[in-house]
Amino acid sequence: MSTKFNNKKTLPRYVFLVIVMGCIACSVVVKAAYTMYVKRGFWMEVAERTSQDSIPKPPVRGNILSCDGQLMASSIPEYTLHIDFKALHNAKNDSLWEANLDSICIGLNEIFPEKSAAKFKSDLEAARSRQEQNYAIWPKRVNYNTFTQVKRLPVLCLHKYKGGLNETEFNARKKQFGGLASRTLGALYGAKDSARFGLELSYDSILRGKNGIINRRKVLNKYLELTIVPPVDGADIVTTIDVNIQDLAERAVIDELREIDASVGVAIVMEVATGDVKAIVNMEKVGENQYAEIKNHAVSDLLEPGSVFKTASLLVALDDGVIDTTAYIETGGGIWNMYGRKMKDHNWASGGCGTLKVPSVLHKSSNIGTSRIIDDNYHNHPEKFVEGIYRTGIADDLGIPLNGASPARIRMPKKDARGKQWVNWSNTALPWMSIGYETQVPPISTLTFYNAIANNGKMMRPRFVKEVVKDGQVIMEYPPEVMRESIVKHPSTLGKIRAMLEGVVSVGTGKKAASKTFKSAGKTGTAQIWTSAGKTSAHLLSFAGYFPADAPQYSCIVCIQKVGSPASGGFCAKVFKDIAEGIMAKNIHLRVQSARDSLSALLPDVKDGNMTAADNALSYLGYKYTTEWSSQRNDAQRVWGYAQKEGNKQIDLKKSQLYKQGQVPSVAGMGARDAVYMLEKRGVRTKLQGRGKVVKQSLPPGHSIKKGEICILTLQ
Repeated sequence: MSTKFNNKKTLPRYVFLVIVMGCIACSVVVKAAYTMYVKRGFWMEVAERTSQDSIPKPPVRGNILSCDGQLMASSIPEYTLHIDFKALHNAKNDSLWEANLDSICIGLNEIFPEKSAAKFKSDLEAARSRQEQNYAIWPKRVNYNTFTQVKRLPVLCLHKYKGGLNETEFNARKKQFGGLASRTLGALYGAKDSARFGLELSYDSILRGKNGIINRRKVLNKYLELTIVPPVDGADIVTTIDVNIQDLAERAVIDELREIDASVGVAIVMEVATGDVKAIVNMEKVGENQYAEIKNHAVSDLLEPGSVFKTASLLVALDDGVIDTTAYIETGGGIWNMYGRKMKDHNWASGGCGTLKVPSVLHKSSNIGTSRIIDDNYHNHPEKFVEGIYRTGIADDLGIPLNGASPARIRMPKKDARGKQWVNWSNTALPWMSIGYETQVPPISTLTFYNAIANNGKMMRPRFVKEVVKDGQVIMEYPPEVMRESIVKHPSTLGKIRAMLEGVVSVGTGKKAASKTFKSAGKTGTAQIWTSAGKTSAHLLSFAGYFPADAPQYSCIVCIQKVGSPASGGFCAKVFKDIAEGIMAKNIHLRVQSARDSLSALLPDVKDGNMTAADNALSYLGYKYTTEWSSQRNDAQRVWGYAQKEGNKQIDLKKSQLYKQGQVPSVAGMGARDAVYMLEKRGVRTKLQGRGKVVKQSLPPGHSIKKGEICILTLQ
């Protein structure tokens, strides 16, 4: 049988197939060319909407910690909340929204009580009618807890493509202790004045970390983020600030500012051996009896320091050997003619100080005595005196890691080209410079000088940051740094000046700095300054010193700017004493049993409230007492009541009658913690005024509780 191939039938089929395939190939090429050139712009826009490459992903900013590891500044997430009503409509959940609208609005009102449920309802309905895709539920950012509360509401708890709730996360910077040391900690973003300052700025390169890189792709109407390079989180910095000392210093400064109606208050506490800045306070008046940190006066104020500078003047004279502590200085009747100008002592109106021994010149803060010592010995060569002042380190650039910091400005005498006449000097420059005028010294420089005196002449650089920590490991250290091994030529000079500074507190102008439990040393200062308008006279009051004087641990300076009289460095000495006694009391560690005096019959006062805690405390301290219940209970089984005393023999702990649930309880006589617990447990928000125990509550006992009510508690 023949198998010969029939070309006449088969070949036309192959030709047809080739033609069809060729046409298809040509159409593909044409379409590709059309897409590449004609429709290029359109498809590039589509690509941009569906994918983005090399998007920077910010890292988590490092924390700022106190010297003992407490969190002072950290980054936490905050959210803005929006509803996409178009997504809600596309998911066909409009009926579900309408059925739950009232519940949603009531829930939002409970979360944000500043806005009524009716107002929420009208605003939400108006936005839904406009089919808004980015309607803000609340105009401000909210924290994570608030976000989760909103997320639990009906409909809004659904997926964002069904319920419409969208959130945008932000990295917010929060200070855990509020305004405590806020000017020193600083701000880098989110500041009200849009300023960048403080440790946040100085150590930004360490705190901020490194950005990562992500690519975004839209897949099935959802965006996926693909991490290309992961971000490197910032490291933490451990400061030298002690939260307890900082709080103590701020309260002491503010109390004195309010008492004397002053405008600015500064306090710095430094550890003598290391130069660690334990507290730095910069309070400025912002309203009636209101003070806040606006500017870092402690490191930037270039003002004439006044009499605290006399210590440096006499230190130079003693170190140069031009005067000795046994010498006598005549100060006359309190007024002395200095090259045509009158030098006055603070007590000139009452006849002055007369003849003084050199230590008494500092004790009584005699302007005439100090200026005569310096002028009599350095008038012909004032540059020798200024060189001695430079030797003390008070004019050194301390390298403070805070923007705005400036070294002291103390000018050196200069002569003309012929070397005959002074070009920047006058006969009165030296006498007035010796008592703290004709110079500009920030408080931090003055304190560093006094700290060196307390540290046996060794001058330490003020330290604000101790180390850098990452994932619990120390990756960088900033050890204490010695700037000058000694600020004197002769070690014996330090003993003389320290004895004189102790005398200022014990018998001189700094008596208000004296404590009954330990010795202090220091110097008061008062200088006249002028306001920016140049019309009003003000005073810079100060006290700089250290404690305890026999074995110095801390140095401290307090400066207050005040308009009008009375004006005395004694105001600052009082603040110094309050700070010093608070710090020394904090460092005393006693056993709790020692709190009870075995020879005393006095019984402690017991506040009303949680009697379970009182039961445990009295039992531990060994006091006699009775209870209306049979055995001790733990904190979870609280007994609420009050305490009665039987003379000085015994305490009776009794139960009190509790009000029904839904009624305001009586919290009179309770401490703040117990009172707040009882009220807020029943849904009543509280506000506190004062300290101590509750003496008044704005909502009376038995009052029926309504949602959103606030009870103001007055404590004394």
